[in-house]
Amino acid sequence: MKREPTPPAHCTFEPEDWLRLAKCWHPVARACDVGPAPVKATLLDEQLVIYRINDQVVVARDVCPHRGVPLTLGFHDEHGIICPYHGLRFGEDGRCNRIPSSPDQPVPAKLNLINYAVEERFGLIWTCLAFDPDNPVPLPTMPHWSDDGFQQINCPAFEVNGFAGRQVEGFLDVAHFAWIHTDTFADPNNQLVPIYQPQETPFGFVADYWSSVSNYPASSPVQAPEGFQWLRHFEMHLPFTATLTIHFPGESRLVIMNAASPVSSRVTRMFAPIARNFDLHIPVEDVHAFNLRIFEEDRLMVETQRPESLPLDLTLEAHIPADKSSIAYRRGLKKMGFGEFFLV
Repeated sequence: MKREPTPPAHCTFEPEDWLRLAKCWHPVARACDVGPAPVKATLLDEQLVIYRINDQVVVARDVCPHRGVPLTLGFHDEHGIICPYHGLRFGEDGRCNRIPSSPDQPVPAKLNLINYAVEERFGLIWTCLAFDPDNPVPLPTMPHWSDDGFQQINCPAFEVNGFAGRQVEGFLDVAHFAWIHTDTFADPNNQLVPIYQPQETPFGFVADYWSSVSNYPASSPVQAPEGFQWLRHFEMHLPFTATLTIHFPGESRLVIMNAASPVSSRVTRMFAPIARNFDLHIPVEDVHAFNLRIFEEDRLMVETQRPESLPLDLTLEAHIPADKSSIAYRRGLKKMGFGEFFLV
């Protein structure tokens, strides 16, 4: 069932900003976590139900159209998910296919779910709450995900009590390595940020950042040759998805996607697909743990920044030469039409 998109009740975004964000693709779950049973998610303050049937993923409002009970309180059979209140069942495309109290009567179209556009990519379920088929917004891309020789890893999602824009800006920031990530990979004595220059693209911008900061874990017996220059290639896909491709010695590559899904303007659910073509013998659980350690190092900064939102007016905060990506990010969001602050 289709409808004109409107912000949900108690929305934490300005209505115009909400609609701009609703026209974009956002991840709401790992694909491996979605089966026939209803899965709960929240995106842009909208409560969602996600389920899989006949190889199709359905993302819909978590509301039974009969009497408004959340479908995530229900269960499933081989034909769909079942509302626990009156047993109405919803299958492909969110269509109601059974009314137990009137099994021989036709199902009114009004009983179908309000469902949303869905794509399954990079091991994630993506949805768009206000998909426009006449002017579709493209999904973000991820280098090397499907390339031969690359392992595909999808870390468990985790939540940050902060605005998605602040979290993404931190992912793009290279000046904080020597201060925040010294327990994982960075050198506290290597604080210099060499000059770099972001380049605008149709989807945001890219930036090649060369430095001597190693990406090997600080505890690793393997280190790069003396004098090796590391290339970190950033691709920013506005508004909230970025990828980082790290060029290790030789042909080894590590790609990390930072997909910040805005649960609300003050809560962000993080997804982090990873692709790599080396160290394939290391257990996936170890990769999950190391990735989480890095993100946890950032948590306190993101959750305590003030203002909570991301000021798009560049005069509201001071900037240093290392902030070129941050400035490019804010300018890109401003160009998309977002307000000075994303929350109300």
